[in-house]
Amino acid sequence: MNVVFLQCRLSSDPVLRELASGSRLLSLEVTTSTDAGTANVPVAWFDPPTIPDWGAGVDVVVRGVVKRRFYRGPSGTQSRTEVVAIEACEVTKRRQAQRLLEHAVNALGAS
Repeated sequence: MNVVFLQCRLSSDPVLRELASGSRLLSLEVTTSTDAGTANVPVAWFDPPTIPDWGAGVDVVVRGVVKRRFYRGPSGTQSRTEVVAIEACEVTKRRQAQRLLEHAVNALGAS
């Protein structure tokens, strides 16, 4: 089972890139609290339905999966382990955030 639900804060402004395939990639760097302190988590959101107007410091929720992604970099093939977002929204959008949590819980039951 691979289900991720993060309540987190953007630690930097999101970065939007156009990939050679024509897809759009919105890269998020987020910080979330853990029992051991905080964790910095890279999040990749491919082809988001709209480009959110978020900046560093905004609290968001993210539903997704953990993946190791391979890509070509300046020094050859590289990899990165990250959360690949399925959907995300600001924490202040309570209904939408609740729906994201319900989708994550439903994914747990489907496994």
